[in-house]
Amino acid sequence: MAIIRQLYVQVLIAILLAIAVGLLAPEAAVQMKPLGDAFIALLRMMLGPIIFCSVVLGLTHVRDMRQLGRLAFKSLLYFETLTTLGMVVGFIAVNVFQPGDGLHAGNLALNDSVTRISNAASNFTAIGFFLSIIPTTIVDAFAKGEILQILFISVMVGAALSVGLKTESAILRGIEEGQDVLFRMLGFIMKLAPLGAFGAMAAAIGTHGGATLLYLGKVVLLYWITAVVFVAVVLGGVCAIMRLSLLKLLRLIREELLLVLGTASGEVALPRLMQKLEQAGCDGAIVGFVLPAGYSFNLDGTGIYMAIAVGFIAQATDTPFSYGQQLAVLAVMLLTSKGGTTVAGGAFIKLAATLQSVRVLPLNGLGLLFGIDRLMATCTALTNVVGNTVAVFVIARWENALDAARLDAYLAGGTALTAAEAAVDEGRAAIAGAGE
Repeated sequence: MAIIRQLYVQVLIAILLAIAVGLLAPEAAVQMKPLGDAFIALLRMMLGPIIFCSVVLGLTHVRDMRQLGRLAFKSLLYFETLTTLGMVVGFIAVNVFQPGDGLHAGNLALNDSVTRISNAASNFTAIGFFLSIIPTTIVDAFAKGEILQILFISVMVGAALSVGLKTESAILRGIEEGQDVLFRMLGFIMKLAPLGAFGAMAAAIGTHGGATLLYLGKVVLLYWITAVVFVAVVLGGVCAIMRLSLLKLLRLIREELLLVLGTASGEVALPRLMQKLEQAGCDGAIVGFVLPAGYSFNLDGTGIYMAIAVGFIAQATDTPFSYGQQLAVLAVMLLTSKGGTTVAGGAFIKLAATLQSVRVLPLNGLGLLFGIDRLMATCTALTNVVGNTVAVFVIARWENALDAARLDAYLAGGTALTAAEAAVDEGRAAIAGAGE
């Protein structure tokens, strides 16, 4: 059947099979974890080179540096506005529904996990965060896979080539050919997506049992509902203002959302999103700049999660937490929520950095959230991916750099491509789009 050849269908089938295996044979399911780890590692391997090529190729067509400055200003303004709205929505939800009320967990003792995360967060400072954007060497940024550092280098290289680029530049041709090769490699890797999603989901279900699916704790349910409301109301409202259809955008990235659902990692969506959004009518420079930057600065899901988490900790530990204190914590979270989205335990490290900065809530309250980490992380990654996709289209529309007809045409026919055809056609289309 033709429908089976579509990637999102294959991934959905793999996730359903993983759930069945995890429930029926948990010990065997846990052994599937390397499949998911290997797939995520393959995609992480592609992040740095794809970001570099996409950003550089996009910026070489920006001849006016004021245009680049305007793009950066608009992007950061949008990121901060939406992230703040996410945190406000999270605080409203946790204050109205009070998921931790009555738990009375004020006597929690610090455990090894909390101590380790506390130590990791103790070095967080605003100055240190901004200085960390500058890599020790150019090679070091790619070796460590730090998205912000790679983006920093890519913007500098793209700006330098844009200012001094010569006609028929051999460097530019080399980068274009390199991007073509990278997209072909990505096409090969994406054939393994169902296998990777199966391994990651099976291991999660096998480790935590049916509770991973059926756990109805108030904080988990509240977080998922709040995230859905945020996407539907806030992001849907933003799309309506910009004359975009949220449902169309969700349909566009359904394959990536299923991958994120199976792996609980937003990283798996980034490489393919960069080529898909450009194919769907967004300007190459905007995709190359806004999407990678959004992975560190436009963290709507992370903002909602942190707001609900700190409110839950206050309620669960019977700690007074006035509205004034919540506003102060929100201001701190605008900084501590940034960056480090792909680091293991990153959400807990950000929470620990926030709690240590304000010193209002007990740090040992973090221990209450360990058992629901998988469910929370999955929702965070899904919300962040949707938020960043919307951000690219909004900035593209804002800059009059969105081809709406091309988006409709892609939605009408692009999803019929097989993985093998996409490996070739999508790579060529991405390069052609960057050269327009």
